Amino acid sequence: MVAQLRPQLIAAGVADDARLEAILRAIGRLPREAFVPEDQRAYAYAARPLPIGHDQTISDAFIQAYMTYRLELRPTDRVLEIGTGSGYQAAILGSLVSRVYTIEIVPELAERAARVLRRQGLANVSVRTGDGYRGWPDAAPFDAIIVTAGATRVPPDLVAQLRPGGRMILPFGPNWAELQMTLVRKSEDGRVTTSSCGRVFFVPFVGDAQSPEPGAPPVWGRRLPARCMEPLQPTSRPARRERGEGHRR
Repeated sequence: MVAQLRPQLIAAGVADDARLEAILRAIGRLPREAFVPEDQRAYAYAARPLPIGHDQTISDAFIQAYMTYRLELRPTDRVLEIGTGSGYQAAILGSLVSRVYTIEIVPELAERAARVLRRQGLANVSVRTGDGYRGWPDAAPFDAIIVTAGATRVPPDLVAQLRPGGRMILPFGPNWAELQMTLVRKSEDGRVTTSSCGRVFFVPFVGDAQSPEPGAPPVWGRRLPARCMEPLQPTSRPARRERGEGHRR
């Protein structure tokens, strides 16, 4: 799987650098079959999402590696993940940074992921059951945030929980439509800008994300002629509808 991922990621505009090497090394060490149900273990390394129960899936490793790369992670970072799902994305993050906080709205998935992460020795990953739209304020601020469901607005609470200089990546756009994988940056003086990293399909963020919020704009910051406008996927791989890790927010 790792041998296939490297050229696919490079074709999608990812640099073949030390950051990519660290991500692929982490993926190569993790037993992906440990994160999927027993009846899916034969397909654990397939290049497609797999069902993990409760109408949710584990995203394919290409999407997970791509989103991780775009966060520009450092070993000292504290990261928030919205949508634990199987726990595999949290395990990748936990292999790269000092601390990971991850939120899952389905209690059974949160409990299962926490068990698997403990068995893998990832004591630096904390799992919470809840609606991720509001984030994890008592653990903030975060250096990076990763969201694995389509959002019609950049969640204001998540922006507030980003440290100055922090980054957030999320699929952004209308419900049940083609989305832009969007990188959000918060400058040292608190200004927020967004840039597009390509096209993808994810199912929508649910829960509080779908409630109208007076005064909350659908887009925070301004769209840039982005630094990461490369296609999200190699041209031979069309955009897919991703359910993502714990997509039902």
